[in-house]
Amino acid sequence: MKILPIAINNTDARGFTCEFTNDRIGEQLLVFRKAGTISGRHYHKGISATKNPEVFIVISGTCTFNWKHIDDTEIQSATVTGPTRIEVPPFIWHEVIPVTDCTCIELNSVADHVADTFYL
Repeated sequence: MKILPIAINNTDARGFTCEFTNDRIGEQLLVFRKAGTISGRHYHKGISATKNPEVFIVISGTCTFNWKHIDDTEIQSATVTGPTRIEVPPFIWHEVIPVTDCTCIELNSVADHVADTFYL
């Protein structure tokens, strides 16, 4: 699991600007989640190239990410505030719990998600 803050390039009275590299093409998801909801609670096998690893970018808001390898019992946790990039390797069960309303980008499509999502 990689959790990488995205550097702020410029700040002024209007807000701020960040830059990140996206080497994936095709359809991608804009995700809006309300505080206190739960998403995920699944893992990917890496069947879809965009799920190996899954790349999730928290644009704004604060989320708690919980994860564990599917063969482990101990859950690890991190709370992140956007802008932050999260990379989830295959066979890592994960869930996202927004602390505040959040806006995110998933660098994969709905079809990729459906083809490569499994539940414990």
